[in-house]
This record gives sequence, C-alpha cells and structure tokens, in this order.
Amino acid sequence: MRLNPLIAELGTYPFTRLDDAKAAGAARGADLIDFGVGEPREETPAFLRAALRDAIGPLAPYPKAVGLPELRAAIAGWAERRTGRALDPEAEIIPTLGAKEVVFHLPQLLAGAAVATTSPGYPVGGRGARFAGKASVTLPLSPEHGWLPDPAALTPELMRSLAVLWINTPNNPTGAVAPLALLATLADRCREFDVVLASDEAYSELWFSGDAPTSALQLDDLTNVCVVNTLSKRSAMAGYRSGFVAGDARLIAALKLYRPSVGVAPQEHVQRAAIAAWNDEAHVVAVRERYRAKRDALLPALLEHGFRDAGGPGTFFLWLATPDGERAEDCAERLLREHALVVAPGTFFGPEGEGYVRVALVPTVDRCREAAARLAAT
Repeated sequence: MRLNPLIAELGTYPFTRLDDAKAAGAARGADLIDFGVGEPREETPAFLRAALRDAIGPLAPYPKAVGLPELRAAIAGWAERRTGRALDPEAEIIPTLGAKEVVFHLPQLLAGAAVATTSPGYPVGGRGARFAGKASVTLPLSPEHGWLPDPAALTPELMRSLAVLWINTPNNPTGAVAPLALLATLADRCREFDVVLASDEAYSELWFSGDAPTSALQLDDLTNVCVVNTLSKRSAMAGYRSGFVAGDARLIAALKLYRPSVGVAPQEHVQRAAIAAWNDEAHVVAVRERYRAKRDALLPALLEHGFRDAGGPGTFFLWLATPDGERAEDCAERLLREHALVVAPGTFFGPEGEGYVRVALVPTVDRCREAAARLAAT
C-alpha cells in the first residue's frame, strides 16, 4: 500500500524510544523507577469513579459533538471561579476528548500556511500542523527569556504565514508560567495578523510555589484566542480523555461543524464524571500537595548529584540542567544504567532541550524517596 509519506518523515514518537530503553532495562532485571512519561499514576478519586459507574445506563447512545449542556455549564462555572471569566456555555465552550484532540486537529480548521509551536515543547502541535498540510515553525525558548516566547521573534513575515500560534503555560517540559502581560502581548500580535492564539493549559492546576498560574481566559478580549484544558493531570483522569476548549465563539462554532466528521466526542458516562470533577476543588488541592511532597523528596538528592533546577514553578515536572554539561541522552542513559531511574532527555522536546532532562514526578512519594536514596548512595 502507499502510505502518507509523513508517516515515515515524522519518525518514531520520542517516548516510544523511551519505552524501548525501559524494556531493555527491565530485561536486565532492573527495578526501574519511571520518571520518563508524564502520565499521572495517582488513583482517580473514588467519588469520580463512582460518578462514572453511576452514569453507565442500559443504553449507550452516540455522544453529541457539542457535549452535554450540564458539562458545559460545569466548565463555565469552574472557569469563572478560577479565572474570573464568565463564559457562555452555549457559544464559547466545547468538551473535548482530552487536550490532544484540539492540539492535533485545530490546524485543520484554519487558513494559513504554518503553525508555530515552541521548542522545547509538546511535539503534537507540530505534527498536527504537518498532517493538516501546513508547515511547522518552532519558536526557540531559552533560559535567558525564562523559557517563554520572545515577542520580538514574531516578525511580520512569520505572522502573515501563521494559522495558529501555540503557547503552553505552564510549559511542558520547563514548568515556565507565562505572565498575563505576555499573554496579552501575544494575543494583540495574533489579532493584528488574524492568527489564532491557542493556549494549552493542561497543567494549569499544578504548581509548586507562588500564586496559581495565569490563564489566557483572564484576557480582556478573547477575540482570536482559545484555551485548552484537561482533567488528565488535575484530577488523575488521564485515561478518561476528558477536557475542553473555550474562547472565541467563531472558533467554537467552526469546531461544532468540524468535530462530527471525526468522531471525537467523549462518551456520555465520561462526561458525567467530568461534571463531578470540574465541580470539586478539594481533590485538586490534595493532588497538588502530593506532587509538592514528591518534589521535596527527590529534588535535594538530584541537586546533590550535580543537577541544577532550571525550570519554573508549574506542572509536575522538574526541568534540570545536566551535571557538567553532560549531553541529555547520555545523562538519561547513565541514570538508567547506574541507578535504574528513567528520565526523559530534553532533546525529546526539541534541540533547545540539549543539556537538560525532564523528571516527571509521577511515581509515588515512597518511590521518589527510594530514587533519592539510590542517588545518595553513589
């Protein structure tokens, strides 16, 4: 058969390579502690599991692409409590199949030759651009700019080519949090050239210190702006695949036309569980505190081992400069070989990640303490 040449051109998804390394370590009998993939391993709270179970009825109708009105209302209520933004649940919100659905599919809706994403950053936005027939443009991030986009890089020539400018705040992998002033500058720049500013805020409810991260929903004007969020991290519901996109009503209307063709609406019983999740904050506070406890258990040992904390206060990741400028993949391989610890090389997120590794604080607190003990033993 004749495959789309992009399949071969894009190559293996980076974390598939990490799976191969873990399999080789396990084959040697190593007791691996996996900080590589950012998949929450917290128990989904019991009341959310009960809400899912109770929502499973004798019939299983196709879910509507616009989502349950009760879920849209719950998301609007959460957004107003969290950001102060009063969203119209009919016109400005769509429940989605997690965040990745929107990150991949958004370029399909919009005219423009290219999509801009950040590096280091989440790779799906660039892949979605390519499958939509658009060029993928990367905006380099650097420690000099706090791992945040530099508006000076948004030249008129670049902006005229774009359909979407993606920003991820708090950022995966660096943990950097964009201040509201930067979001406002980016939104103004996008409106000037009729580009969509898309803010991926999947980690918005997880932070280690300071105030809650800002959201693009706090902008005075949501024209040409959309925000994507998910229950995967805040509520330990990764496998439920439940999130939302909110913002400019014109974009939401376009998504309503597009999504029935691709069949990505969450199942109704998942949407019922999502209503319970967006309506409760106590479990999110508990999740946040557990991640802080993991950081406190592991980070001092990493610093003693020669790493430098180079990231921001958001997400559940540690973004670490490698000891003595060690290459990212060499460092990850060494930690696996010498300590049976799995981390993600920074280069998985773009060439700007060279010299860094990302540590996802997803093992239990006890396993984080064990990892610290392994590092301290050498």
